[in-house]
Amino acid sequence: MKETKTASASPEARAALHEMMAAFEAFKGANDARLSEIEKKASADALLEEKVARIDQAVGQAQARLDRALSESRRPAVEGGLAPSVSAFGRSTSPDGGGLEEKSAFEGYVRTGRELGLEVKAGLSSAPTSGGYVVPAETERAIERRLMATSPMREIATVRTVASGVFKKPVSTAGIASGWVAETAARPETDPATLALLEFPAADLYANPAATQALLDDALVDLDEWLAGEVEDAFAAQETEAFVTGNGTNKPKGFLGYSIVADASHAWGDIGYVASGAAGAFSATSPTDRLIDLIYAPKAEYRPNGRFVMNRKTVSAVRKFKDADGNYIWSPATRAGETASLLGYPVTEIETMPDIAANSHAIAFGDFQRGYLIVDRAGVRVLRDPYSAKPYVLFYTTKRVGGGVQNFDALKVMKFSVS
Repeated sequence: MKETKTASASPEARAALHEMMAAFEAFKGANDARLSEIEKKASADALLEEKVARIDQAVGQAQARLDRALSESRRPAVEGGLAPSVSAFGRSTSPDGGGLEEKSAFEGYVRTGRELGLEVKAGLSSAPTSGGYVVPAETERAIERRLMATSPMREIATVRTVASGVFKKPVSTAGIASGWVAETAARPETDPATLALLEFPAADLYANPAATQALLDDALVDLDEWLAGEVEDAFAAQETEAFVTGNGTNKPKGFLGYSIVADASHAWGDIGYVASGAAGAFSATSPTDRLIDLIYAPKAEYRPNGRFVMNRKTVSAVRKFKDADGNYIWSPATRAGETASLLGYPVTEIETMPDIAANSHAIAFGDFQRGYLIVDRAGVRVLRDPYSAKPYVLFYTTKRVGGGVQNFDALKVMKFSVS
């Protein structure tokens, strides 16, 4: 029986952590010199600016290597030797083959195209090529584990597996009214809670990995891990973009795809924003204060599990900021398994977040676990196609994914504008 183990911190992760810490110390020294020169001369030497930018890039690259190493260490490594061999009749010949009959039938289909013993899943259209075969539970779990390790939104949001194409969730937008009364006073009827029904439809996400027949004939290849690895990057990239900026049409609706209004005018169904204080930039006088305003925009109940979300270019900008005491507000991870923090809150880098520009929403903050819901429709389909790209065999792989904001009070963004 196969066993999965997850390493908490690999040697590569520890080495990347030390490299990143050293790079950040060098960055602080160079940036302190730049700030000192700006105070004296109102501008910094071009060579010094170039040096700071170069070291900042090195810090970003070291952070990326650390994130990649940690992601690899979290990814389950399959142990237990070779994949079970398959007989000519699609049955497992491994010692514990009784419980692997479904997996063996699927491997027989992937390797040779044999369709005996597989569950057919009809497609949405009437074309015969739109269908596919439902993968075994082990293969589906392998894909989900890899997506969890590589998709930053899956790490911070709530993920729910459902059996239907649309997940409906009732939420209370206004609580039940209550009040104080004397012991013998009348108890007037109170207003009931106000409920809203949120719908999260699942849309088709597909990838089309290719393999040679020689690879498929190799009994040493674990096809579960091969298929999961092939679709991992394609699925993760498409999902992450949709979870951030998706418009909800044939894809999930991203948290930046909703109406975004000034936080003072925020109502249920809108995402509130805090202004940066300058058009397309941070405020020149108090950039840290605006970030603190963003932290305190959500209610207190959402701050303990709050985190910042931004892309690496925005991280590069805030890395230079200091607080009133002269301390850098961005801190690198100090131990393997941790993440960098900003003003004491963890930072998640998502490359599909907008860059800093006029009226962009480049920074988000809040409790994403309570604020954003990802819906996975149970079942992954695979359709084997040995004809379209000979001599390669294509595997049209689809899964259904939905997503959207489930609590509009838990998420806030920063708009780079004066007001």
